[in-house]
Amino acid sequence: MPRVSRVRNLGKYFLLLDNLLVVLGFFIVFPLISIRFVDQLGWAALLVGFALGLRQFIQQGLGIFGGALADRFGAKPMIVTGMLLRAAGFASMAMADQPWILMLSCALSAFGGTLFDPPRVALVIKLTRPHERGRFYSILMMQDSAGVVIGALLGSWLLQYDFQWVCWSGAAFFVLTAALNAFVLPAYRVSASVRTPIMTGIKTALRDKYFRRYVLTLTGYYVLSIQVMLMLPLLVNEISGTPTTIRWMYLIQAVLSLSLLYPIARWSEKHFRLDQRLMTGLLLMTFSLMPLGFVTSLSTVLFLIFFFYLGLIIAEPARETLSASLANPYARASYMGFSKLGLAFGGAIGYTGGGWLYDIGHEFSVPQVPWVLLGVIGLATAIALHRQFSPRTIAPKALAS
Repeated sequence: MPRVSRVRNLGKYFLLLDNLLVVLGFFIVFPLISIRFVDQLGWAALLVGFALGLRQFIQQGLGIFGGALADRFGAKPMIVTGMLLRAAGFASMAMADQPWILMLSCALSAFGGTLFDPPRVALVIKLTRPHERGRFYSILMMQDSAGVVIGALLGSWLLQYDFQWVCWSGAAFFVLTAALNAFVLPAYRVSASVRTPIMTGIKTALRDKYFRRYVLTLTGYYVLSIQVMLMLPLLVNEISGTPTTIRWMYLIQAVLSLSLLYPIARWSEKHFRLDQRLMTGLLLMTFSLMPLGFVTSLSTVLFLIFFFYLGLIIAEPARETLSASLANPYARASYMGFSKLGLAFGGAIGYTGGGWLYDIGHEFSVPQVPWVLLGVIGLATAIALHRQFSPRTIAPKALAS
């Protein structure tokens, strides 16, 4: 095997191991935050949603700066530093008995993600060839789904003893991942140029009008997708009466991803454009969320969540591949950091607005309101994507599948 191919393959294996540890560490903690602080401690969903939205906004909103730093200094130092900051955030969350401590821990976790996430995404682009990139994203998503279930199960089990054990376990995973990156990850450059100046990478991404429009349009997509961390767990817990049933949500995700994600990605990339796959998944997510406020049966809720996750596994590999195809290789990490801005806005709106509407809906006995509004946002986003990716306006490389 040629040396370049061997290096690429070893790098991809490392990325898979690194990704598994990150997913486990994250999902031990975050799916249980709303259960811990809203259900167990009685805090307002708006307050907890604001803390989660703050984490999302800081991490993704500042992602372009984390990406620019990685373009300038390389991936390794940013990843190791970010992992340790995420561990510190989880450790401080174990002591959160006041809202300001929860927000501080979320902010620390966010700053860590700002540093390690863009270079990790850029490494995927660097180490995969364009024709195999969509399939590799599918494998990562399959791994994510398995990690989500294992992490949520472990976190639910630890929650029976103490929430502190949940947080300390998540922190331990990120310390382990930081050590692995420090001692094993080569000193890769993530952009095509040598040591891209920080402001050059940022300006290149910001001035790309087509990419900027795409990123901001994805805000609506993320408003829907992040509800797996807030409103969906709250709804399942409310209807079932026990937080242990949340594991069924993630089991559905895992079964779907492990059985269908890769075959769907392989089949759809031969027959549909990336934007068509993204919009199809988004519409399926939209029409699955809208009825949730009107049902009271756990089996019906899980049935709708099944189709929500099906839409997610159709949309997500296409979204990742489309973002990579639109990125400038001379500022790759900067582009990947900027691509998270939609997630920053979507997370802030989805968490804070979702928590506020959840409280309002229960206070005035109209629980349908947040779910209907999510449906409206999903439809508006699909229309905006359709207009941008019309064959008459889209760049040729973005039409490829």
